[in-house]
Amino acid sequence: QVQLVESGGGLVQAGGSLRLSCAASGRTFSSYAMGWFRQAPGKTREFVAAISKTGGITSYADSVKGRFTIFRDNAKTTVHLQMNSLKPEDTAVYYCAADFRVGLNGLPPDYRYWGQGTQVTVSS
Repeated sequence: QVQLVESGGGLVQAGGSLRLSCAASGRTFSSYAMGWFRQAPGKTREFVAAISKTGGITSYADSVKGRFTIFRDNAKTTVHLQMNSLKPEDTAVYYCAADFRVGLNGLPPDYRYWGQGTQVTVSS
């Protein structure tokens, strides 16, 4: 099992940047592919980005492509989400997720382990 703790959320103006971090503990971090999801008020949780166990494969939602970057540091057992050119519609609670089960694309079809979330608010 792995425990996940997100940090780095906050309030930022539109056009600004934030870097979210997710610290993992428990089983070997490199055994897990990682993902970021978000949930805005009144909306369902949505996929944001994912990264494979070694970091060689990444995937992004169309809404964040070119603005967000997911990367991981297996030595420090952390995964990050660098968010640039933020928009008010990026406002949400952001969740880190992990799973050791992956599909043919090297990424999880779903995620078993979740963090508690961190709030990101983008003002216009």
